[in-house]
Amino acid sequence: MTEPTNADGDTSGPLAPDPGPGRSRGRALSAVLGDLRAVDGALYAAVAATSTPTLDRALRRLSHAADHSKVSLGIAAALAVSGARPRRAALAGVGAVAVASASSNLLGKWLVRRARPDREAARVTVDRYVPMPASASFPSGHTASAVAFATAVGVVLPAAAVPLGALASAVGYSRVHTGVHYPGDVAAGAVLGIASAAAALAAAAAAPVPGLRSVYSAAPAAPSAPG
Repeated sequence: MTEPTNADGDTSGPLAPDPGPGRSRGRALSAVLGDLRAVDGALYAAVAATSTPTLDRALRRLSHAADHSKVSLGIAAALAVSGARPRRAALAGVGAVAVASASSNLLGKWLVRRARPDREAARVTVDRYVPMPASASFPSGHTASAVAFATAVGVVLPAAAVPLGALASAVGYSRVHTGVHYPGDVAAGAVLGIASAAAALAAAAAAPVPGLRSVYSAAPAAPSAPG
C-alpha cells in the first residue's frame, strides 16, 4: 500500500506518516541548538560593536599573555618559592592546566570542530586583534586552562581563589573581546576547566607518591555539622 499523498504527490502535511518520537526529539534539539547559536552570535556581535578604547589594549595584552598558559605558569613559579602550602597549590594548578589543555585541544576541538568567528564581518576593531588561531573555536583552551588553574589552586590555597578566579574570568572575556572566540566557547571552556581541576585533584589524592597525595590533603576539610 502506498503512502497517502496530496495533489502534488507530496507525502508531507496532515496525511504524512508520523515521524516518530525519535525524529521529533531530534528536530526539537536541533531547534534549541539553533537558537543557542543565534544568541551566541548576537552576544559576540554586541561585544564587537561596543566601543571600549580604554580596555582594548589591556585585554589584548592579557589575551596574548595567556597563550600557552604563560600567566598561570608564572604565578605557579611564584607560588613554588613561597612555602610548602603554596608549593602544593602550584603543583595542583599545573596538573590541572595539563589536564585542561589536553582535554580542550586534543579532544574538545577535535570532536566539535567549530569554525572561528569572522571578526572582519563583525567589525571587531583592529586595535583588539591578536593572532587568529588555526585550531577549532570550541571550547576555549585559554579559558579552560585559566579556570582549571584558578580552581585547583583555590582549593589548596583558599586565599588565592578570588583573585585567580577574577583573572581567569578576565582571560575568558578577553578571548571574546579580541574576536577569536564566541561567548559559548568561553562558557564551555570554563566548565571544562572546573572538571579538569577536579580530575587533577582526584588523581593527586589517589597517587601513590606521598608528595602528590599531599596536594589533595592540603585542601581544607569541610566543617562538620554541629552536634
